[in-house]
Amino acid sequence: MTFHNRYGITLAADMYVPKNAGGVVDPLPDDAPFFVKDYYDYYKTKRGYYERSLNSNGGWNITSSLSFLNMPILQYSNEIRSAVLLVHGEKAHSCYFSRDTFANMTKDSKYSDNKELLIIPEAVHTDLYDKTDIIPFEKLESFFEKYLV
Repeated sequence: MTFHNRYGITLAADMYVPKNAGGVVDPLPDDAPFFVKDYYDYYKTKRGYYERSLNSNGGWNITSSLSFLNMPILQYSNEIRSAVLLVHGEKAHSCYFSRDTFANMTKDSKYSDNKELLIIPEAVHTDLYDKTDIIPFEKLESFFEKYLV
């Protein structure tokens, strides 16, 4: 392979732009699931819109390494020795993940004493991004002081 061949291949790779999957749907359909409405309320409004944000605009790449994570991600979570504080909104569509994670981390674990699950009543996923009246700052501070200082 000549220098010009290698240079051409490198140049083509540098110019490649992956296709994006699209950010949060816009306009928002009336029958959108509640969590999509929550994301729209954050990413597509003044509240959370940012011109370079993936969710406000083009979204993530259509292809990613996510498909390679085909494994039981929580399989060894009960072996985590470090302190863990899981904070989740009660009404977040993904709240089950924190509940499941906490259950797995503490089940039959000799390291469960420094694991905590904090569910914020009535909060959705995006509420914990910017609604400072419900973000549990005191709990975060006390947890960090206890386990990380």
